[in-house]
Amino acid sequence: MEKFRPDIYQKSIYEIDYLKLKNMGIRCLLFDLDNTIAPLEMEVPDKKLKDFFMYIEELGLKPIIMSNASKKRVTPFKEKCNVDSCYHSNKPFSKKYDKILNTFHFKDTEIACIGDQLLTDIYGANIHGFTSILVNPISKKDPFKTKINRFFERKIYYFLKKKGLLEQGVYYE
Repeated sequence: MEKFRPDIYQKSIYEIDYLKLKNMGIRCLLFDLDNTIAPLEMEVPDKKLKDFFMYIEELGLKPIIMSNASKKRVTPFKEKCNVDSCYHSNKPFSKKYDKILNTFHFKDTEIACIGDQLLTDIYGANIHGFTSILVNPISKKDPFKTKINRFFERKIYYFLKKKGLLEQGVYYE
């Protein structure tokens, strides 16, 4: 169960202290797309999201959108926000994480993964030695595969709460 507990838990991507992450040695931020940086029904990023990624880069951090979604889904966000991306990531499995490490020459201690799912984003980050950051889903609308994950996720939340490790809505850094 420990592998499902995030290092940091915040309400949204906008509540995270990115300067603190940078001071901890984080150089790269892997952002999940659906329900982390954008709701499923958003097809292109809005100004707020574009400005957010500009802020991240101004801090000297490398943002990368890492999503299990298709290239067609990820590309408008990659292009409009002017960031690198990784689609069909197959999180939590290693292949795309390893590609990012090798392509950009980051150490595992220099990467933080930000996402809304325990089974893909948080577990994937934790088993690879990255800093894991959980945020609440932006929307209740999920792709079909995510709906299946949410079923199991509810059980994991129950056990984590029972052990005093994580409670939904109780945020921490």
